[in-house]
Amino acid sequence: MTSYWCSTALLPTGVASGVLVTVLDGRITAVSVDAEPGDAVRLGGLVVPGLANCHSHAFHRALRGRTQTERGTFWTWREQMYAVASALTPDSYYDLARAVYGEMLLGGITAVGEFHYLHHAPSGRRYDDPNAMGAALIAAAQDVGLRITLLDTCYIAGGIDQPLNEVQQRFSDGDAASWAARVSALKGADDVVIGAAAHSVRGVPQDQLGAVASAFPDVPLHIHLSEQVAENAACLEAYGRTPSQVLDEVGFLSGRTSAVHATHLTPVDVGLLGSSATYSCFCPTTERDLADGIGPSVALRDAGSRLTLGSDSHAVIDLFEEMRAVELDERLASQERGHWSAPELFAAATVDGHRSIGFADAGVIEVGARADLVAVRLDSIRTAGTGGTVETAVFAASAADVVDVVVGGRHLVAEGKHIRLDVPAELAASIAAVTT
Repeated sequence: MTSYWCSTALLPTGVASGVLVTVLDGRITAVSVDAEPGDAVRLGGLVVPGLANCHSHAFHRALRGRTQTERGTFWTWREQMYAVASALTPDSYYDLARAVYGEMLLGGITAVGEFHYLHHAPSGRRYDDPNAMGAALIAAAQDVGLRITLLDTCYIAGGIDQPLNEVQQRFSDGDAASWAARVSALKGADDVVIGAAAHSVRGVPQDQLGAVASAFPDVPLHIHLSEQVAENAACLEAYGRTPSQVLDEVGFLSGRTSAVHATHLTPVDVGLLGSSATYSCFCPTTERDLADGIGPSVALRDAGSRLTLGSDSHAVIDLFEEMRAVELDERLASQERGHWSAPELFAAATVDGHRSIGFADAGVIEVGARADLVAVRLDSIRTAGTGGTVETAVFAASAADVVDVVVGGRHLVAEGKHIRLDVPAELAASIAAVTT
């Protein structure tokens, strides 16, 4: 049994002082307020639950600082992304993912939804282990101490009615049945969920989307949705319906589904996502970096779609920034303030986020929950004088303010450093290996 004493902590009832959290076998067994620290491990600042990064492409981290040198669109950026995808092997992907997941953990992220479509060797050749790339991602997360939901992604076409290009051959199993057969060999664990995904209506033809949705009916199900106007236009031309309408007709939308980006939606689309209780996973730092647009977060919330958050391409890995960006982007679009409260945004980054990737017992500091604790400095240049409330976490703090991280009761980040990894050095070495 281990105990952590928090000078200040964010509980379901609000901020409390002198919070003693007792942990056994990775779970919280007791929470006491106004307690004496005794011999417990002390956590200063504001202690909050662990954050959930619900949409990640780990290898995109190698693009940071390299795709900012010219004008263009999502589609020109994609060509640079494909260059990195073509260079990765299971070993180099393990090294890169381990460093990226280390960066996440340093920023208070305790679980990641990895949207994984880089399955095979160049030209689509199968590795001896057909799941070698996915296994590398799982091993990387476990070595770092991060829980992972591997959202193994079906990718069949290069676009609607278009063949795969050379790089995309690495992504494809040929059809939904072959994809499902490969995924069925993956094994979960207490800290690993095997989820499912379709890349998009561009990447999976309409007649196979239903097969993806039904292949694993009890796991999280994710899909990129209406990220670009061009995607919607191609879908309307081919099917006479929007991507959301296509997904609704094949039974893809449900309470276990996450629609990632959900940027360019019609009112009908918003209603479909809301009425089906589909999550809307926004990735504001990527959506602005790629010039995708601003999604209708308020309309989706009001329709019944719960918000979650991801860092996607990792132009930034900072869930605090993702939280406030939802509200700040909405202010820019509407010229009004106060659409999202700090507690609502924090729920998206914690309890709702964890639920959407299959960890329904995380994201809150209470008895029975996974013992994930993140200590945020209240004396940094960003947080000093802010009051130490949930508003501080959402609208003032950054990943750089995280000083301690406990995952499943294990104290993995102390004084801003991982106890085992030199994360900056591993990032530099692993990125250099796939970009030079």
